[in-house]
Formats: sequence, structure tokens, C-alpha cells
Amino acid sequence: MKGTLSEDGSILVVHIPMRLKRWGAKTEIIAPPGAPDWTPPPPSPQQAMLRALGRAHRWLKMLESGQVASMRELAEQEKIDSSYMSRILRLTLLAPDIIRAILDGRQPEALTMADLMEPLPMLWSEQRERLGFPERE
Repeated sequence: MKGTLSEDGSILVVHIPMRLKRWGAKTEIIAPPGAPDWTPPPPSPQQAMLRALGRAHRWLKMLESGQVASMRELAEQEKIDSSYMSRILRLTLLAPDIIRAILDGRQPEALTMADLMEPLPMLWSEQRERLGFPERE
């Protein structure tokens, strides 16, 4: 990193060697080789999981309240496949501590949205085991 003053001494220009890498809508800063290590920020909840949990609970509320008559009607209204909708709706059956961990960004690193879309056991202890969450005492 280098800093230089403008000719009149009123502006400090700092040059930080780095490279930007795009990942879809996100941009990541890539430090040059030999740059000091830094600690990554604490884990953040994965947006796809958050969005899926939100949709699942919103859709369940719509079904239970009678706002829509059936899953088929809801799928048509949302313009999505009913099979996909049923897989997302299964997320409402997750153990409350699993949902809380995902909302707080404390889910296991290896947990993916694909894992959540698979059929899961109804017993919460078996869900924890399958998804890699620690067993509750």
C-alpha cells in the first residue's frame, strides 16, 4: 500500500494493490500474493436458505388461512412448479433450533440448499443428525 499527497497537499491518494472478482451479482476483493492474512467475517446466513424458509412459512400461512384453496392454486399464483413448492413447504417441518441456526447464520458449513430440499425425517433428532447439526441435550 502506498500513499501520495496531491500537489497542493490537500488530498492523500492511497494505492491498494488488489483485484476484483465477480461472482454473479457479488464482487470479491482478491488480495495480492504476500499480503497479510486477515480474518474472514463471521458466517452469514445463506440467502437462498433464508429466502426458502421465508417462502415456506408465507405459503403455509396462505394455505392455512384459506387465502388460497390449494397448493395447485398457490403454485399457479406464484408461477412455480407444484413439485418445487412441496419441497420448499417441507422446510416448515424442520426442528425449530435448525431454523433458528439458519436464520442466525450458524448452520454447518457443509449444509446446502440441496440438502434441505431432500426428503427429511420427521423426528427432529434425525433431522439434526442428517443435516450435521449437533445433538441437543
